[in-house]
Amino acid sequence: MENLNTPNPQQSISAAFDSVNLINSTILETITNEKKSTITRNIQHLELMLSKDWFSEALTEQQSIDIATCIESGNSYIA
Repeated sequence: MENLNTPNPQQSISAAFDSVNLINSTILETITNEKKSTITRNIQHLELMLSKDWFSEALTEQQSIDIATCIESGNSYIA
């Protein structure tokens, strides 16, 4: 039986890319306060995940680039 406290990097990466996809699609839309709030929450989620060594170490180089680019784009959108 898997320990519930043990993170599953691939599952977490998949969830992080749900945020990446949401941000990338939202930044193509008209800016509203609700969308800014959604982008902010998802950027915070990505930054939190990147702060975890087990998560960052499981990312491929391209995944790291994709997340960093997404955070940058999201921050530009909400600026």
